[in-house]
Amino acid sequence: MKIRIEIVAVDCLMVRLFDVIDETNMPWMLAAIRRLRECFGQGLIDLVPSYTTLMVHYDLRQLLASDARALIAQALDDLQPDAGGSGSGRTHRLAVWYDPSVGPELKLLASRCGRSINEVIERHSAHEYQVFALGFAPGFAFMGQVEEILASPRLSTPRKRVAAGSVGIAERQTAAYPQVSPGGWNLIGRTPVRLFDRALNGYSLLQPGDRVRFEAVSHDEFIRLGGDDTPLEANA
Repeated sequence: MKIRIEIVAVDCLMVRLFDVIDETNMPWMLAAIRRLRECFGQGLIDLVPSYTTLMVHYDLRQLLASDARALIAQALDDLQPDAGGSGSGRTHRLAVWYDPSVGPELKLLASRCGRSINEVIERHSAHEYQVFALGFAPGFAFMGQVEEILASPRLSTPRKRVAAGSVGIAERQTAAYPQVSPGGWNLIGRTPVRLFDRALNGYSLLQPGDRVRFEAVSHDEFIRLGGDDTPLEANA
């Protein structure tokens, strides 16, 4: 691991730990987050993790750029993953109703990879996904990695409105939309689980370092859990 520091803004530095997206990065990222928080203390405004980087937003009233660089070097000196290797993330099981009426690309994805719809559902729900980062919208968790056979490029024209709870795939990432928003991911189903709520600690149910498994449920179970089965058109 070759650590590099890049300037993002007058009060932000980007710490690049890796060059390639990999699930094995996360224990190192979580250890780096913990060490940076300890070293910066009250001088840290925000710390934003991604697949391979950590953005450090620090308080200019307390720290010079040279101070921030020195603290980063101190925090990451002799960095090692925390005991246990996987960090302190939680494991979540998200119920999903996989159906073309709420997942317009489900049939297309099956056709594209030469598998039946049922096999696509089985493959997507068989893997436990790592939450790498939050972004795009509050509570939107980027997870990976899906099997290569399920990987699919983003839509050439994003939708203007994607329903809350919509589960989708983009390249080798998967995610569930926490609220109604535009979006260009390939939608394959919908979860009834509330992913973003002010009543939640940190507002977002999912956090970097967490792991997620999607569980296929029937339409009746989806409705019982509070799901909205309003159809979403493929060209919406």
